[in-house]
Amino acid sequence: MDAQTRSALKKDDVFIHSTQAGLDWIAENRSKALRIAIAVLVAIAVVVAAVIIYQQRSETAANAFGRAAAVYAVPIADAAQPMPPGVKTFATAADRAKAANPLFTDVAKRYSSTTAGHNALYFAGLTAAEMGNTSEAEGDFRKAGDVHDANVASLARLALANLLTQHGQTGEAIKLYQELIQHPTATVPAATAQLQLAALYEANHNSAEANKIYA
Repeated sequence: MDAQTRSALKKDDVFIHSTQAGLDWIAENRSKALRIAIAVLVAIAVVVAAVIIYQQRSETAANAFGRAAAVYAVPIADAAQPMPPGVKTFATAADRAKAANPLFTDVAKRYSSTTAGHNALYFAGLTAAEMGNTSEAEGDFRKAGDVHDANVASLARLALANLLTQHGQTGEAIKLYQELIQHPTATVPAATAQLQLAALYEANHNSAEANKIYA
């Protein structure tokens, strides 16, 4: 037998030995391998189910948010420009906010982990502010300012800063504006927060700081 043939047979022996060793391990550890396979399948099933449930909840939340937003989009009656017959209107912005607020609040509470829930929390704050419920609006804005969606959070922090400014809490408002300037988002660019901060300085007779920002 030549050397090349012996080398080939040795390689075949190694392959056969490795294969046999693997089969022996499976035979000896059949129950363990079965448990591992079952555990992997269960884990995959749990993940798939969680994704499906989240998608369904997100869709339901989006539909509920859409219904609330539709109420908030109803126009305010204007005697100078009467609406066509049959078109629903609200007498005042406060009346419209009163109708939309509980709808937004419900979505925010029931679907707090979804994007629609985050948006609803922000709009709950807006409508509470329009109703004159300052403490409720502040609470909603603070909660919305902590959500992981940066665009919603920045809108909520801007609204909170404006609300605090209106009620004389300028120290915290300035801090919020400065944070928004340092961390701009698509919904609140740095320039938007800068202009609000400059207006606050102007209103408080600090024209030097306001002019620095305008410059």
